[in-house]
Amino acid sequence: MVDFLLVDGYNIIHAWDDLKKLLNANIEHARIRLIDLMADYQAVKGIKVIVVFDAHLVKGGSGSRGNEHGVKVIFTSEGETADMLIEKLVSQLKSKGRVTVATSDWAEQRIVFGFGAVRLSARELAREVAQSKDDLARQIESNNYDGSRLNGYLDENVREILERIRRQK
Repeated sequence: MVDFLLVDGYNIIHAWDDLKKLLNANIEHARIRLIDLMADYQAVKGIKVIVVFDAHLVKGGSGSRGNEHGVKVIFTSEGETADMLIEKLVSQLKSKGRVTVATSDWAEQRIVFGFGAVRLSARELAREVAQSKDDLARQIESNNYDGSRLNGYLDENVREILERIRRQK
C-alpha cells in the first residue's frame, strides 16, 4: 500500500508567504518552487505526491499531466476545478493506500474527509515540510556524513579496516 498526498497547488501557494511573494513576481516560479519542495518531501517521507493546479478558466484548456522530479503534476481542463479533480482522485486512490489532501479550503477539507481522505491544512503541510528537512539533516549528521558517498554509510569498524588497507599501499 502506498501513501498519497494530493496538494491543491494554488491554495498552498496563496497560503505560504514565501510562495505568495514568488507568485506576485512570476506564477511559474511559484509553481516550480512548490513542486521542488514537494519532491524533497516525497523523497524523505517515501510517499507519492500529486500536485493539482486549477486551470478551469483557461479557454480551450484540455488539461495536462506530467512528472517533475518524481512528483505528478496535473493541470485541470477547462471547466474542471482542482477541487473536482482532487475529489475524483481521492475516490480512485483510497483503495490503493492512505490518501491525504493538503488544502486550506474548509469546504474541500470536509468533502474529501467524507470521501475517506485525511486533511492537512497549508499551515500543517508547511510544518511537515520543515520537519522533514530537519529529519533529513539529523539523519545525515547522525551518519557522520562527510560529503563522500560511501563513508556516511559505513560502520565504524568497516571504516577502520578500509583505512588500514588504504594506508598499506
